[in-house]
Amino acid sequence: MPRLIQLLILLFLPTVSQAKLEIFACEPEWAALATEIGGVHVNTFSATNALQDPHYIQARPSLIARVRKADLVICSGAQLEIGWLPALLQKANNRNVLPGSRGYMEASAYVVRLDATGNVDRSKGDIHPQGNPHIQTNPHNIAAVASVLRARLVSLDPHNAANYESALYNFSERWTSAIAEWEEKAAVLRGTRVITHHKSWVYLEQWLGLTEVANLEAIPGLPPTAAHLSRLTSQFSDGSADVIIYSPYQDSRAAGWLSERTGIKAVVLPLTVGGTEKATDLFALFDDIIGRLLGASGDE
Repeated sequence: MPRLIQLLILLFLPTVSQAKLEIFACEPEWAALATEIGGVHVNTFSATNALQDPHYIQARPSLIARVRKADLVICSGAQLEIGWLPALLQKANNRNVLPGSRGYMEASAYVVRLDATGNVDRSKGDIHPQGNPHIQTNPHNIAAVASVLRARLVSLDPHNAANYESALYNFSERWTSAIAEWEEKAAVLRGTRVITHHKSWVYLEQWLGLTEVANLEAIPGLPPTAAHLSRLTSQFSDGSADVIIYSPYQDSRAAGWLSERTGIKAVVLPLTVGGTEKATDLFALFDDIIGRLLGASGDE
């Protein structure tokens, strides 16, 4: 009888050790990064896709169920998900992924946030007092988050610590090499004057040396108005801007309208993985961003 029990234990142990961590990512870039570092030892799920505005998501029952079984919740933070994530966490009732636990991670907490402000007046639109949350548009930020994510995975799953360490090393080697290539290709973009639909690109602008001269939104988060677009037409009819940038989930009509009247080329840039047909992973995301910017500026 004891030998039978020992045999059952031996048969059961491999099943336990092979259990995968369940990763709930608020945005596709963090799901992609978790896959890079976690590999076959994690199951990743993204609550949003690249064709959705991550500010405005419904706390659907299916998302609640995902959070309920999650081992790690990773989100951009800086109040990007303030309209829906707190409700998900409350309804899921999973104390292991509440803020302050090792199962909860805000990616933007591990980089220098830009545009932080003490202004919390929501009448001024979609503002983020803790800083701009769209940190994923600078690959150096991705690298910083990757290191923290590895440590978090190790704390949750120490059995696979060596695998996570190896995956981070492999990713970092490839990522560092890719950054050098992107920066070399994009050097000609330094000083490019851009008009953006929304203030989604401040980290990309800082990284590549772009200059943001205006936004299509008069009030952040609200659709561009005819009066504001008319003012922009007058302001930039002299060619004092080079490119108009908008994201796949944003209405292209405002960018197209201004482009037609000023001659400034408009270009859609993927804000995250899946934003365009080519942006299939983190590496392809920046390949496509750089390529599209070079094409729009005539430097391709």
